[in-house]
Amino acid sequence: MPQDDPESLDIEARRERIARMVDTEQFVSVKQLARLFGVSQVTIRTDIDALSKERHGLRRVRGGILRGQTPYSETPYEARSRSEEADKLAIGEAAAAIIRDNDTVILDVGTTTMAIAEALVKKTDLSNVTVFTNGINIALTLERAYPRIMTVVTGGSLRPLQHSLVEPMATLILGNISANIAFVGCNGIDTEFGISATNLPEAAIKQVIVQAAHRIVVVADASKFGRRTLAHVCGLEDVDCFLTAGHIDETLASQIREAGATIQNARPAPAPAPDAKDR
Repeated sequence: MPQDDPESLDIEARRERIARMVDTEQFVSVKQLARLFGVSQVTIRTDIDALSKERHGLRRVRGGILRGQTPYSETPYEARSRSEEADKLAIGEAAAAIIRDNDTVILDVGTTTMAIAEALVKKTDLSNVTVFTNGINIALTLERAYPRIMTVVTGGSLRPLQHSLVEPMATLILGNISANIAFVGCNGIDTEFGISATNLPEAAIKQVIVQAAHRIVVVADASKFGRRTLAHVCGLEDVDCFLTAGHIDETLASQIREAGATIQNARPAPAPAPDAKDR
C-alpha cells in the first residue's frame, strides 16, 4: 500500500496523525477518525484515551477529542484567505449569480463570503440590493458598489482575527429583519452534528442569521464536508442549499439530499481514483 494510505499506518503513526488533525481542527470526532483510518470506533477511542494521557493539551470529550488548552484559538482571516482560492472564487461567482434586483441578503463573515462580496461588486447589472453583514471587511468591500448595493453593518463587538462583529449588541438588527437569502460560512459539515464553526461567538451569530432569512445557503469548499468542529450552528434540515466547489463523497452527498437540501457545485472535481484493493 502507499505509505500515506491511512489504513497502512501503525498505531504510533496513526496517533501522531490524529494529534496533528486535532491541532489543526481543534475537535475531531470518533466517527470521522474511524472512517478515515478504516478501523473500529473502539480502536479510535483507545487511541484517544492514550493521546489524552500522553499529550499535554489534548482532551477526550464526548464523541471525539478536543485540543483542550486553547479550544478557541483560530487561524487569522488573512492566513485562511490563501487556501482553496480558486474554489472560493467559483463559489463567490455562483452565489452572486443567485442574487436578484431588490433582494435583501445577509452575508456572514469569512473568506468564502468575502468572495461573494467581491463578485457582487463586479456584478454591475444588479440594483437596489440591501446586504446585511457582520463582517467589517465585507462592508468595506461592498462600499465600492454603492448606491447599487446598500450595506448595513450589524454592529457588535469586534473580533480582530476575523474582522467580525459578535455579541454583545450584534443581534439587535438581525433579530428584527427577514431577508430573502443568507449566505452562511462554516468550518464543518457533518451528517450527525450538522453545520459547525470553530468558535462559539461566531457560531452564536450564525444561529441568529439562520433564523433571519427565508432561504439559507451554506457556502463551503469540499474540504469542509465530513468534518465536525467545536460549535454547532444548525442541522442539515435547516439548510436549503449547499454551494460548494470540489469533490464531495457521494454517500455524504446523498445523506445531505435526504435531509432536504440541494447541492450546487460551482467547480466540480473528478472523484479520486479507487485504491487498488477496491478495483
